[in-house]
Amino acid sequence: MPLGRKLVLAVSIALGSIPVQPAFAAGDLKAVLQRLDAAAARFHTASADFVYKNVQTEPVPDTEVQTGEVYYRRNGSGFQMGIHIERVNGQRAPEVIVCCRNGVIELYQKLIDQVTRLSKFSRYKSWFMLGFGASGQELAEKWNIQDDGAEMLNGGKTEKLEMVPKDPAIRKNLPEVTMWIDLDTGVSVKQVFDEGQGQTRTATYTNIRINRSLPGNAFTFKTGSHTTYLNH
Repeated sequence: MPLGRKLVLAVSIALGSIPVQPAFAAGDLKAVLQRLDAAAARFHTASADFVYKNVQTEPVPDTEVQTGEVYYRRNGSGFQMGIHIERVNGQRAPEVIVCCRNGVIELYQKLIDQVTRLSKFSRYKSWFMLGFGASGQELAEKWNIQDDGAEMLNGGKTEKLEMVPKDPAIRKNLPEVTMWIDLDTGVSVKQVFDEGQGQTRTATYTNIRINRSLPGNAFTFKTGSHTTYLNH
């Protein structure tokens, strides 16, 4: 997979939580979107521990599991996201992905001291913001949404939403996203990304913190005098 597409897909799976009001009717998409409109006005920051499971069935079966922490901040139209990957398949492999740092997406691979920049944030903004501060109106403008109703997940009641991108260019790389939203906390606790071509990614989140202070390095990383930079 080209590094640029891999970086976009890696960023996209860091979706998560918007605080919403509970007790809307299962399967009532209009009510869900209205709750998200109200939640977007209250959303400021979020952080969580994550597990990303990447499965490839074609051409060669392969599975990769990444763990770490994610951070989000939204202020009006401003949006920041930081993905701090600590381990891959149980082995320490520190990487930091920052969204909208200097107007671009950056991936810092600490072990090889390299930064890769992707300058197409505006095109994928609605994709990255899915579930983190985006209003119901914003989602409905960019996604075809199906509300599958209530479903039990990890012992808790959630609302299952199936999302199909309206943009053909995005849909080519991401045919569908399925999200499970915890109605008690109003956060998305699991997402499954159908990337096509025999590839799926599953993201699960725990220890979710809403509207709390974030660490100083949430959206940054420290490079050295010998760091190399690549643009995509």
